[in-house]
Amino acid sequence: MKRIEVKLSLTVVAPLLDVIKAASDTLGTELASAPRLADIDPDVREPWAAELVEGQNEDLRVLLALFDAEFFSSGVIAIDEDNADGLVRACSAIRLRLRQRFMTGIPDDQLESGEVDLDALAEPVRKAFMGYLFLATVQELIIQHLDSSILDR
Repeated sequence: MKRIEVKLSLTVVAPLLDVIKAASDTLGTELASAPRLADIDPDVREPWAAELVEGQNEDLRVLLALFDAEFFSSGVIAIDEDNADGLVRACSAIRLRLRQRFMTGIPDDQLESGEVDLDALAEPVRKAFMGYLFLATVQELIIQHLDSSILDR
């Protein structure tokens, strides 16, 4: 089984975890990107939506579990093939939420390129942006090192 271990700077990542956890908490009962459910039979709609939220919450738990007591003592997170897909989904959900809540005024091309003037951002937006970039980096690591099949699509 493929596995990567990443050593992170605690002084850099710890403040970002507050932003990530807060964004995660806002997703407890709703999807980061809700599908259009109006055309779905009402008898199927609610259970399906609940199942999607439950899956998202499990992915978020997997992500947040990376940053446990061991992480705070060693600075290392471990990602393997078993948790990779859920981590990519959780990172996406939180990045979407950060985008929705803090970065609506930043064009997508600037967000994706990282070419944002940090000094021009208010402190909460700057923290959200740094969390956004951190999660993008986690996603890139997973795709490059654990799931090269994504690149083949």
